[in-house]
Amino acid sequence: MPLEVERLVKRFGETVALDDVSLTVRAGECVGLLGPNGAGKSTLIRSIVGRVIPNSGRVTVFGAAAGSTAARMALGWVPQELAIYPRISCKENLASFGRYYGLRGQPLKEAIAWCLHWAALEDRQGEVAKKLSGGMKRRLNMAAGMMHRPNVMLLDEPTVGVDPQSRNAIFDNLETLKKRGKTLVYTTHYMEEAERLCDRLVIIDRGKVIADDDMQGLHRLLPAANVLSIELKNADGLQPEEMRALPGVHSAGMRGATLRIEVRDLAADSPGILQWLAARGYSFESLTSERASLETVFLTLTGRSLRD
Repeated sequence: MPLEVERLVKRFGETVALDDVSLTVRAGECVGLLGPNGAGKSTLIRSIVGRVIPNSGRVTVFGAAAGSTAARMALGWVPQELAIYPRISCKENLASFGRYYGLRGQPLKEAIAWCLHWAALEDRQGEVAKKLSGGMKRRLNMAAGMMHRPNVMLLDEPTVGVDPQSRNAIFDNLETLKKRGKTLVYTTHYMEEAERLCDRLVIIDRGKVIADDDMQGLHRLLPAANVLSIELKNADGLQPEEMRALPGVHSAGMRGATLRIEVRDLAADSPGILQWLAARGYSFESLTSERASLETVFLTLTGRSLRD
């Protein structure tokens, strides 16, 4: 298994940063790590790379203990703060990080060339890092973590402070890594990023894992994850509250001529609702549905916004 976190506990004085956290990441999987500020995400990432020593529990990377040479060589870490040398060139930055991982001679040259191409920085390789745009610095930061061709990448909010064009370029780079079978752990404050990139989402709040599933599974945790809107031709005498007795219906109410029903599962629950209306002589002009966003799921599970 590329990454296993087992019952991790970490305290800083009286503060419990991680409280019995367990997590498994399979090969080729992209797992999104979500949580409000202070939830424990960065402590978890730093525990995986061996920068934080837990009070109890263990982390293994392909069976090797976190912090060991084998684990470090299997991991690539892209920290939230830029970890590049501002006064030397892009190429020199990559060479420095490559030597840190033991690369020399031709293997080092090949790794630099591959990373410059992957980050689309070939034409800027001789430019001093501090003169790069924010998006280019982020791509260089990511490339530095790729120099030793790790099989597991830990990406801690890699798109913070970049423009939309640079963000899309970073997405494309990460999707390329996924196609190559790399395993990714991705922390972000942007819900659309998690929905686009991640196969599975792990939500942490107050040091605990409160959800671990794909989007479909997370929706099942909500009492009502979807809204069915039915524009009726004639709503005379309709009592929406009676629909609460139908399977899967969480709430129902009228907004003008539109009946809005919160349901758990659109595919499973909609036929019964339409049959109930038809049996009572109600017909409709149109029907639309809305699936709950990841933001709604997150707020429901944590009671807080992602940036709280």
